[in-house]
Amino acid sequence: MRNSSGPQGRRVQLDGVRMGVLFGLITIIFSFYIFRLFNLQVINGENYVIRADENRRKEINIQTQRGIIFDRNGTVLARNIPSYDITITPALLPVDDSAIQEIYRQLSKLIDLPVNRGQVNDQTVRVYKQCESNFGITQIVYIADTNAPYTAEPIKCNVDQDIAFTIQEKAKDWPGVGIQISPVRDYPTGETTAEIIGFLGPIPASQIEKYEQLGFDKNRDKIGYAGVESSLNDILMGKNGKRVIERDVAGQTMRDLEPPIDASPGNNIYLTIDTRLQQIAKEALKAGIAEMNRVAGEMKSTNGAVAAVNPKTGEILALVSYPSYENNRMARLIPAYYYRQLSEDPIRPLFNRVISGEFPPGSVFKLSTSTGVANEKVVSPDFKIQDPGKITINQKFSVNDPGTPRDYVCWEPTGHGLVDFVHSIAWSCDVYFYKVSGGYQQEVPEGLGIYRLAQYARALGYGEISGIELPGETSGLMPDPDWKRIYLGETWATGDTYIASMGQGYVLATPLQVLMSIATLAFDGKYMKPTIIKEIVDSNGKVIKPFEPELVRDITKDKVIDTYDENSYSTGIKKVVEPWVIDLDKQGMRMVVEQGGTAYKEFAEFDKRIKSAGKTGTAEYCDNVAQEKNLCSSGNWPAHAWYVGYAPYNDPEIAVVAFVYSGTEGSTISAPIVQKVMEAYFDLKAIDSSSVTGTTSP
Repeated sequence: MRNSSGPQGRRVQLDGVRMGVLFGLITIIFSFYIFRLFNLQVINGENYVIRADENRRKEINIQTQRGIIFDRNGTVLARNIPSYDITITPALLPVDDSAIQEIYRQLSKLIDLPVNRGQVNDQTVRVYKQCESNFGITQIVYIADTNAPYTAEPIKCNVDQDIAFTIQEKAKDWPGVGIQISPVRDYPTGETTAEIIGFLGPIPASQIEKYEQLGFDKNRDKIGYAGVESSLNDILMGKNGKRVIERDVAGQTMRDLEPPIDASPGNNIYLTIDTRLQQIAKEALKAGIAEMNRVAGEMKSTNGAVAAVNPKTGEILALVSYPSYENNRMARLIPAYYYRQLSEDPIRPLFNRVISGEFPPGSVFKLSTSTGVANEKVVSPDFKIQDPGKITINQKFSVNDPGTPRDYVCWEPTGHGLVDFVHSIAWSCDVYFYKVSGGYQQEVPEGLGIYRLAQYARALGYGEISGIELPGETSGLMPDPDWKRIYLGETWATGDTYIASMGQGYVLATPLQVLMSIATLAFDGKYMKPTIIKEIVDSNGKVIKPFEPELVRDITKDKVIDTYDENSYSTGIKKVVEPWVIDLDKQGMRMVVEQGGTAYKEFAEFDKRIKSAGKTGTAEYCDNVAQEKNLCSSGNWPAHAWYVGYAPYNDPEIAVVAFVYSGTEGSTISAPIVQKVMEAYFDLKAIDSSSVTGTTSP
């Protein structure tokens, strides 16, 4: 009998241990895989099924067409044109590498893109953007092949149409190379209407979530950044479509999983603007500024604004902010250097002066004062006030303040003599307005006062936003003692009222507010909401929103004026402006363009054809620009030039305002601009009328 403790026994024991270890390892391995299978199929099975389903499913966002913008006559102001992008689908390229390289070489010569340029790594792949990289064809295709080989990858965007057609002709010789057509915004009228139309840009980070929920693609779709492209973006943008497909592991489309949803194009918009009048107004403004600078022998002014409205409907016929910009340069993308240039330009070409510029209105504001003076019966219309060219008042900050003498002068150093109501407007007599607004000794014991003045100014549209359909409108400023105490921490002074009546001091207004104030008077006290929307139609031409003029208020019927007691406290009682008051205002404005008026010379010839009315304005200012140039010397401040007018006098069809920054004199600088715009309006009207009737204008 053998000893189990011998060599043979030890061998048997060792084999048993080995088998046990092997069995244990096998058990552990099988247990691991069983656990993994259990984890994958039972614990996380539903999650992986969802992920697998997501991998085979893909939602394709179908781009919509943005609505077209027209002017009132059907002239296209913004449209969509095709942009041709050269694409390569990696999976469809030839198998032979030499054939691929030959395609690359021929394509490179045609589209001026190197075959090889740059190095691809994980970092460059992560930050790669279509058509914005510095890679060559090989590198772009490598990235596309890595991500989605069956997806057409753009390698050159916005190529010439002839190049696109050449590539289409070579479709059989260049498999995998194709053309992708996408819409790009185009602005046929460019800089002429840029301040109205605006431009498009990428969806900003702060709004990505909002637009993705609406079905838009953050990497492709654009929104409006200025003008009506911005303010009417929701109307123009439309709605993207959707297609849900099944694809294989290589990204190749297999079938539709759901019925496709077609894209809904945006609505088209007809504006109230007449592009012809817009062009004439812009050229008149530019020419006026250029001539003024030439005569002065220096660059006195670099910017201004012109706007025209139909007083009876509120339709804006022209809206010019100068200088402007070329929005076509931002049609496909916004060049960083160009946008920086516009943003940093001290003249601010992106700034819409008509609706956003707040300037002292000067004497065009006197119509607010005159309306209040007549309606409150501060003096009778026939009462004549002496204008010696200068008066001295006692400047006080409180009732018990002994005061300090202060001189107030007229623009006419020798004065206008005896002045009644209508001539105060016709001659723009400063001393008349000083006395009737703040009172003067026994001649005018009680003036209009700042609280009542502010009420009449607001009734005519000052100090409030009109609601015009453009972004960035500002409210201007109609000050009163409460405002000064709250925002400046100062007490209202006697002289503050005197200079406010002139549209100076703290008073600020936009050119649109000045325009609407005279349009309201021209239309017998009816303030129509200014609008640039004529009508909205769908892509099939069906009118969705026809034009309907909106009456905001009729100051001769709607009680919008507060009444005040002797202590300047509101009584809570409202009243209207009497129609005869507005008639007096209009008579005064009519005399402005008649012999002896401040704009007689500029409108003499035009008046023989069309009777008009208006008001000149020269507004002193001392802003940061003037301070930097050391122009704000005592008694000799620089001045803006204003003119606002309407025609015909008895049946207004158009009201026009012209503003020239640092233009010095409203009658000589701005009045001729308004005259040219009015003349052009009636010339265009005659042309349109003759084209309809088939007759020839004489």
